[in-house]
Amino acid sequence: MPHFIYRFNLIQERCFVFKEEKNRINPNHYTVKQLWCVSKDNVKIPLFVVHKKEIKLNGENPLLLYGYGGFGISIVPYFNKNIIPFLESGGIYAIANIRGGGELGEKWHKSGVGQKKQKVFDDFVSSAEWLIKNHYTNSNKIGAIGWSNGGLLVGATITQRPDLFKVAIIGAPVLDMLRYHLFFGGRLWMPEYGNIENKKMFKYLLSYSPYHNIKNNIHYPATLIITADNDDRVHPMHSYKMVARLQELNTSSNPIFLRTETTAGHGGAVSIYRLIEQETDILSFIFHHLGIK
Repeated sequence: MPHFIYRFNLIQERCFVFKEEKNRINPNHYTVKQLWCVSKDNVKIPLFVVHKKEIKLNGENPLLLYGYGGFGISIVPYFNKNIIPFLESGGIYAIANIRGGGELGEKWHKSGVGQKKQKVFDDFVSSAEWLIKNHYTNSNKIGAIGWSNGGLLVGATITQRPDLFKVAIIGAPVLDMLRYHLFFGGRLWMPEYGNIENKKMFKYLLSYSPYHNIKNNIHYPATLIITADNDDRVHPMHSYKMVARLQELNTSSNPIFLRTETTAGHGGAVSIYRLIEQETDILSFIFHHLGIK
Protein backbone atom coordinates (compact mmCIF):
# COMPACT_ATOMS: atom_id res chain seq x y z
CA MET A 1 0.00 0.00 0.00
CA PRO A 2 1.19 3.59 -0.60
CA HIS A 3 2.16 5.58 2.48
CA PHE A 4 -0.58 6.99 4.69
CA ILE A 5 -0.50 9.35 7.66
CA TYR A 6 -3.30 8.63 10.12
CA ARG A 7 -4.94 10.75 12.81
CA PHE A 8 -6.19 8.94 15.90
CA ASN A 9 -9.24 10.33 17.69
CA LEU A 10 -8.88 9.52 21.39
CA ILE A 11 -12.54 10.14 22.17
CA GLN A 12 -13.93 8.03 19.36
CA GLU A 13 -10.98 5.59 19.49
CA ARG A 14 -10.82 5.54 15.72
CA CYS A 15 -8.18 6.21 13.06
CA PHE A 16 -8.77 8.54 10.15
CA VAL A 17 -6.65 9.11 7.05
CA PHE A 18 -4.95 12.48 7.45
CA LYS A 19 -2.78 12.42 4.34
CA GLU A 20 -2.34 9.91 1.54
CA GLU A 21 0.58 9.53 -0.87
CA LYS A 22 -0.72 10.29 -4.34
CA ASN A 23 0.12 7.91 -7.17
CA ARG A 24 -1.52 5.99 -9.98
CA ILE A 25 -1.44 2.65 -8.17
CA ASN A 26 -4.80 1.23 -7.15
CA PRO A 27 -4.25 -1.12 -4.20
CA ASN A 28 -7.67 -2.67 -4.84
CA HIS A 29 -6.18 -4.39 -7.89
CA TYR A 30 -3.88 -6.50 -5.69
CA THR A 31 -4.22 -9.20 -3.10
CA VAL A 32 -1.84 -9.90 -0.22
CA LYS A 33 -1.93 -13.25 1.57
CA GLN A 34 -0.01 -14.81 4.42
CA LEU A 35 0.67 -18.46 3.75
CA TRP A 36 2.65 -21.16 5.54
CA CYS A 37 5.03 -23.78 4.22
CA VAL A 38 6.95 -26.52 6.01
CA SER A 39 10.75 -26.52 6.07
CA LYS A 40 13.12 -29.47 5.90
CA ASP A 41 12.87 -30.12 9.65
CA ASN A 42 9.05 -29.75 9.72
CA VAL A 43 9.08 -26.18 11.09
CA LYS A 44 6.32 -23.94 9.69
CA ILE A 45 7.62 -20.94 7.75
CA PRO A 46 5.38 -17.89 7.08
CA LEU A 47 5.20 -16.45 3.57
CA PHE A 48 3.63 -13.24 2.33
CA VAL A 49 2.51 -13.33 -1.30
CA VAL A 50 1.26 -10.37 -3.36
CA HIS A 51 -0.10 -10.34 -6.91
CA LYS A 52 -2.87 -8.90 -9.05
CA LYS A 53 -6.26 -10.34 -8.21
CA GLU A 54 -6.89 -11.77 -11.67
CA ILE A 55 -3.75 -13.93 -11.65
CA LYS A 56 -4.45 -17.62 -12.28
CA LEU A 57 -2.32 -20.02 -10.28
CA ASN A 58 -1.47 -22.35 -13.14
CA GLY A 59 2.22 -22.87 -12.38
CA GLU A 60 3.32 -20.59 -15.21
CA ASN A 61 3.56 -17.27 -13.38
CA PRO A 62 6.88 -15.47 -13.02
CA LEU A 63 7.64 -15.20 -9.31
CA LEU A 64 10.27 -13.33 -7.33
CA LEU A 65 11.11 -14.67 -3.87
CA TYR A 66 12.75 -12.31 -1.39
CA GLY A 67 14.43 -13.28 1.86
CA TYR A 68 16.78 -11.91 4.51
CA GLY A 69 16.97 -14.25 7.50
CA GLY A 70 19.47 -12.65 9.83
CA PHE A 71 20.31 -10.36 12.74
CA GLY A 72 16.79 -10.56 14.15
CA ILE A 73 15.48 -8.19 11.48
CA SER A 74 11.78 -8.56 10.70
CA ILE A 75 10.71 -8.40 7.06
CA VAL A 76 7.04 -7.46 7.03
CA PRO A 77 4.72 -6.37 4.18
CA TYR A 78 5.46 -2.83 3.07
CA PHE A 79 4.84 -0.68 0.03
CA ASN A 80 7.65 -1.21 -2.48
CA LYS A 81 7.15 0.86 -5.61
CA ASN A 82 10.14 -0.80 -7.28
CA ILE A 83 8.25 -4.07 -7.61
CA ILE A 84 5.12 -2.56 -9.20
CA PRO A 85 6.31 -3.06 -12.84
CA PHE A 86 6.87 -6.74 -12.06
CA LEU A 87 3.41 -7.11 -10.52
CA GLU A 88 1.76 -5.17 -13.35
CA SER A 89 3.38 -7.57 -15.83
CA GLY A 90 1.74 -10.56 -14.21
CA GLY A 91 4.44 -11.39 -11.68
CA ILE A 92 4.03 -12.69 -8.15
CA TYR A 93 6.16 -11.29 -5.33
CA ALA A 94 6.77 -13.41 -2.24
CA ILE A 95 8.55 -12.68 1.04
CA ALA A 96 9.79 -15.66 3.04
CA ASN A 97 9.97 -14.95 6.79
CA ILE A 98 12.73 -17.49 7.34
CA ARG A 99 14.57 -18.23 10.55
CA GLY A 100 17.31 -15.82 11.57
CA GLY A 101 14.88 -12.93 11.31
CA GLY A 102 12.83 -11.44 14.12
CA GLU A 103 9.33 -12.02 12.76
CA LEU A 104 8.44 -14.63 15.38
CA GLY A 105 10.59 -13.34 18.24
CA GLU A 106 14.12 -13.78 19.50
CA LYS A 107 13.84 -17.57 19.55
CA TRP A 108 13.14 -17.43 15.82
CA HIS A 109 16.27 -15.33 15.37
CA LYS A 110 18.48 -17.60 17.45
CA SER A 111 17.30 -20.67 15.57
CA GLY A 112 19.16 -19.38 12.51
CA VAL A 113 22.52 -18.18 13.83
CA GLY A 114 25.96 -19.75 14.20
CA GLN A 115 25.86 -23.50 13.62
CA LYS A 116 22.13 -23.28 12.84
CA LYS A 117 22.61 -21.03 9.82
CA GLN A 118 21.90 -23.83 7.35
CA LYS A 119 18.32 -23.84 8.60
CA VAL A 120 17.94 -20.36 7.10
CA PHE A 121 18.90 -21.63 3.66
CA ASP A 122 16.71 -24.72 4.07
CA ASP A 123 13.74 -22.46 4.89
CA PHE A 124 14.28 -20.41 1.74
CA VAL A 125 14.60 -23.50 -0.44
CA SER A 126 11.49 -25.03 1.14
CA SER A 127 9.57 -21.80 0.49
CA ALA A 128 10.50 -21.90 -3.19
CA GLU A 129 9.62 -25.59 -3.46
CA TRP A 130 6.26 -24.98 -1.78
CA LEU A 131 5.41 -22.16 -4.18
CA ILE A 132 6.26 -24.41 -7.12
CA LYS A 133 4.33 -27.38 -5.72
CA ASN A 134 1.26 -25.21 -5.15
CA HIS A 135 1.24 -23.93 -8.72
CA TYR A 136 2.33 -20.37 -8.11
CA THR A 137 5.28 -20.82 -10.48
CA ASN A 138 7.85 -23.33 -11.77
CA SER A 139 11.63 -23.63 -11.74
CA ASN A 140 11.93 -21.84 -15.10
CA LYS A 141 9.84 -18.90 -13.90
CA ILE A 142 11.17 -18.24 -10.40
CA GLY A 143 13.79 -15.75 -9.30
CA ALA A 144 15.52 -15.16 -5.95
CA ILE A 145 16.52 -11.77 -4.58
CA GLY A 146 18.35 -10.70 -1.42
CA TRP A 147 20.51 -7.83 -0.20
CA SER A 148 23.41 -7.81 2.31
CA ASN A 149 22.79 -10.77 4.62
CA GLY A 150 20.04 -11.60 2.14
CA GLY A 151 22.76 -11.68 -0.50
CA LEU A 152 24.48 -14.38 1.52
CA LEU A 153 21.15 -16.22 1.60
CA VAL A 154 20.73 -16.17 -2.18
CA GLY A 155 24.42 -16.89 -2.77
CA ALA A 156 24.27 -19.98 -0.55
CA THR A 157 21.00 -21.07 -2.16
CA ILE A 158 22.26 -21.01 -5.75
CA THR A 159 25.42 -22.92 -4.81
CA GLN A 160 23.44 -25.55 -2.91
CA ARG A 161 20.45 -25.74 -5.27
CA PRO A 162 21.48 -24.25 -8.64
CA ASP A 163 18.58 -26.11 -10.26
CA LEU A 164 15.87 -24.38 -8.25
CA PHE A 165 15.96 -20.81 -9.59
CA LYS A 166 16.07 -19.40 -13.10
CA VAL A 167 17.52 -16.04 -12.04
CA ALA A 168 19.25 -14.65 -8.95
CA ILE A 169 19.74 -11.04 -7.83
CA ILE A 170 22.43 -10.78 -5.14
CA GLY A 171 22.94 -7.31 -3.68
CA ALA A 172 25.85 -6.08 -1.50
CA PRO A 173 26.45 -9.67 -0.36
CA VAL A 174 28.57 -11.46 2.24
CA LEU A 175 29.93 -14.42 0.26
CA ASP A 176 33.37 -15.36 1.59
CA MET A 177 32.59 -16.73 5.03
CA LEU A 178 36.23 -17.52 5.81
CA ARG A 179 37.37 -13.91 5.51
CA TYR A 180 34.29 -11.85 6.30
CA HIS A 181 35.74 -10.90 9.71
CA LEU A 182 38.87 -9.30 8.20
CA PHE A 183 37.15 -6.37 6.51
CA PHE A 184 35.47 -3.29 7.96
CA GLY A 185 33.08 -4.23 10.75
CA GLY A 186 32.95 -7.90 9.89
CA ARG A 187 34.34 -8.97 13.24
CA LEU A 188 31.20 -7.53 14.84
CA TRP A 189 29.13 -10.11 12.96
CA MET A 190 30.72 -13.05 14.77
CA PRO A 191 27.78 -13.40 17.22
CA GLU A 192 25.59 -13.97 14.15
CA TYR A 193 27.82 -16.06 11.89
CA GLY A 194 30.29 -17.57 14.32
CA ASN A 195 33.97 -17.19 15.20
CA ILE A 196 36.09 -18.27 12.26
CA GLU A 197 39.03 -18.80 14.63
CA ASN A 198 37.15 -21.68 16.28
CA LYS A 199 38.12 -24.92 14.47
CA LYS A 200 34.62 -26.40 14.62
CA MET A 201 33.06 -23.16 13.43
CA PHE A 202 35.62 -22.87 10.63
CA LYS A 203 34.47 -26.20 9.21
CA TYR A 204 30.83 -25.22 9.51
CA LEU A 205 31.33 -21.86 7.76
CA LEU A 206 33.31 -23.58 5.02
CA SER A 207 30.45 -26.01 4.47
CA TYR A 208 28.10 -23.26 3.25
CA SER A 209 30.35 -20.34 2.27
CA PRO A 210 29.01 -19.46 -1.22
CA TYR A 211 32.40 -18.58 -2.70
CA HIS A 212 34.00 -21.80 -1.51
CA ASN A 213 31.15 -24.01 -2.67
CA ILE A 214 31.08 -23.07 -6.34
CA LYS A 215 31.68 -26.32 -8.21
CA ASN A 216 32.85 -27.18 -11.69
CA ASN A 217 30.51 -28.50 -14.39
CA ILE A 218 27.41 -27.04 -12.74
CA HIS A 219 24.66 -25.11 -14.54
CA TYR A 220 24.17 -22.00 -12.44
CA PRO A 221 21.18 -19.66 -12.90
CA ALA A 222 21.45 -16.28 -14.56
CA THR A 223 23.01 -14.18 -11.81
CA LEU A 224 23.37 -10.43 -11.29
CA ILE A 225 25.59 -9.48 -8.37
CA ILE A 226 25.42 -5.84 -7.30
CA THR A 227 27.96 -3.96 -5.21
CA ALA A 228 29.31 -0.44 -4.69
CA ASP A 229 32.93 0.65 -4.73
CA ASN A 230 32.54 2.60 -1.46
CA ASP A 231 30.54 0.01 0.46
CA ASP A 232 32.12 0.27 3.92
CA ARG A 233 29.83 -2.31 5.52
CA VAL A 234 30.26 -5.31 3.22
CA HIS A 235 33.51 -5.11 1.30
CA PRO A 236 33.01 -5.34 -2.49
CA MET A 237 35.68 -8.06 -2.63
CA HIS A 238 32.91 -10.55 -1.84
CA SER A 239 31.11 -9.66 -5.07
CA TYR A 240 34.24 -9.41 -7.21
CA LYS A 241 35.51 -12.84 -6.17
CA MET A 242 32.15 -14.55 -6.49
CA VAL A 243 31.53 -13.25 -10.00
CA ALA A 244 35.03 -14.21 -11.19
CA ARG A 245 34.67 -17.75 -9.80
CA LEU A 246 31.15 -18.25 -11.17
CA GLN A 247 32.19 -17.01 -14.61
CA GLU A 248 35.13 -19.43 -14.55
CA LEU A 249 33.19 -22.56 -13.53
CA ASN A 250 29.62 -22.00 -14.76
CA THR A 251 28.83 -24.43 -17.59
CA SER A 252 25.38 -23.08 -18.47
CA SER A 253 24.70 -20.41 -21.06
CA ASN A 254 23.22 -18.22 -18.31
CA PRO A 255 25.16 -14.97 -17.83
CA ILE A 256 26.95 -14.04 -14.63
CA PHE A 257 27.09 -10.24 -14.38
CA LEU A 258 28.64 -7.80 -11.93
CA ARG A 259 27.14 -4.35 -11.46
CA THR A 260 29.29 -1.90 -9.49
CA GLU A 261 27.81 1.42 -8.45
CA THR A 262 30.49 4.11 -8.20
CA THR A 263 30.81 6.57 -5.31
CA ALA A 264 28.04 4.76 -3.44
CA GLY A 265 27.77 2.72 -0.27
CA HIS A 266 26.00 -0.34 1.09
CA GLY A 267 22.54 0.76 -0.02
CA GLY A 268 23.61 1.15 -3.65
CA ALA A 269 22.62 4.11 -5.80
CA VAL A 270 22.12 7.36 -3.89
CA SER A 271 20.49 9.86 -6.27
CA ILE A 272 17.02 9.40 -7.75
CA TYR A 273 18.47 9.28 -11.27
CA ARG A 274 21.00 6.59 -10.40
CA LEU A 275 18.47 4.67 -8.34
CA ILE A 276 16.18 4.53 -11.37
CA GLU A 277 19.09 3.24 -13.45
CA GLN A 278 19.91 0.58 -10.88
CA GLU A 279 16.31 -0.63 -10.55
CA THR A 280 15.93 -0.61 -14.34
CA ASP A 281 18.96 -2.87 -14.68
CA ILE A 282 17.62 -5.23 -12.01
CA LEU A 283 14.11 -5.44 -13.47
CA SER A 284 15.41 -5.76 -17.03
CA PHE A 285 17.58 -8.69 -15.99
CA ILE A 286 14.65 -10.36 -14.21
CA PHE A 287 12.18 -9.70 -17.05
CA HIS A 288 14.51 -11.08 -19.69
CA HIS A 289 15.35 -14.31 -17.90
CA LEU A 290 11.82 -14.99 -16.65
CA GLY A 291 10.38 -14.41 -20.12
CA ILE A 292 8.34 -11.31 -19.28
CA LYS A 293 7.61 -9.03 -22.24
